[in-house]
Amino acid sequence: MALPKMGSDHTAMRNHNERLVLSIIRHKGALAKSEIARLTGLSAQTVSVIMRALETEGLLLKCDPVRGKVGQPTVPMRLNPEGGYFLGLKVGRRRSELMLIDFLGQPRASRVARHDYPTPDDTVAFARRAVQEILAEMKPRRRARVFGMGIGAPFQMWDWGTALGLPPTAMSGWRRRDIRAELEAEFPWPVLLENDASAACNAELLHADEELPRHFIYAFLGFFVGGGLVMNASLVTGSRGNAGALASMPVPDGKGGQVQLLDVASLSGLEARLRAQGQDSEFLWESRENWSVPPYILDPWMEGAAKGLAHIAASAGALCDLEAVVIDGWMPDALRARLVAQTRDALAGMNHSGMIAPRVLEGHAGADARAIGAASLPLAARFLTEFDLKDS
Repeated sequence: MALPKMGSDHTAMRNHNERLVLSIIRHKGALAKSEIARLTGLSAQTVSVIMRALETEGLLLKCDPVRGKVGQPTVPMRLNPEGGYFLGLKVGRRRSELMLIDFLGQPRASRVARHDYPTPDDTVAFARRAVQEILAEMKPRRRARVFGMGIGAPFQMWDWGTALGLPPTAMSGWRRRDIRAELEAEFPWPVLLENDASAACNAELLHADEELPRHFIYAFLGFFVGGGLVMNASLVTGSRGNAGALASMPVPDGKGGQVQLLDVASLSGLEARLRAQGQDSEFLWESRENWSVPPYILDPWMEGAAKGLAHIAASAGALCDLEAVVIDGWMPDALRARLVAQTRDALAGMNHSGMIAPRVLEGHAGADARAIGAASLPLAARFLTEFDLKDS
């Protein structure tokens, strides 16, 4: 009979507890050892050992002492922004971006490539070049703390050629390529892959400035709309990684028929409306600020997007008892706020008999959610874990 590997079990438990502490501090902010012990149920001695180790590893920093009315002052500890760095490659239909984030998830550097449509060769070449440029700008001690790369890309991209107005075979090269494996073979750290909309949802979960509901559906409006399903504060990807595929969900077309959500709530639709009226559309992909879209073009698109999103919110809310739909996208903040308001109005006008209508909330990660979320993949894989606080 094989003996149990006690050393391995102990190491695994310590690793889990370290991830737990880092996750809670990320969620709650700077905390003292006594507070972490209370929240986790770990002993004071165990927490003390963990905090000391994490400080030695450069992942935590001491804050100023906090003096109470009695007893010794407490010393909260916070995440060290320079504790680690992570790269995120977002592969988009009109632009790709490589972003570097720090241990707090804040962007530190980025590179962008514009294209009419992405190809595997161009994407890999851009990633190689952008990584080399960003690493060359970093000081050696920071470069040594780059712990991984994430890729956020649409799944089954070879199917999008027709939707982009290309010959059906234009993007067939994606069917035969594994850019994750190609890039991982070149770099000294792990490379992870996730659907770009799911990556954006991960960014929302990791970096929201305020408390999110535990059960919600997330919508990100890019060239095509995409999303993610969150249950019990965790992203649910499904057996084949396609859970929360909002783009494919049917919605009413207003004429007695149905279309998919991507037909009414994607920026490609706004681009098509601009081009049909002889208007320039390149600004949509150059910057997400200072858009100038005539009301006679913008207003019908906004109305259709809001109605489609409201229909998805009602359907998903009834099916999964969701608390909210969170809307974000590659668009000016003011436009996002308007879309959220119109979606609320459209949802309020529906029949909610037998269900509780979900709230409609603005996202926090913003236009860079897909790149930040991609970079967050290795951060979460190495340093974070799911948790359920004992008493929050």
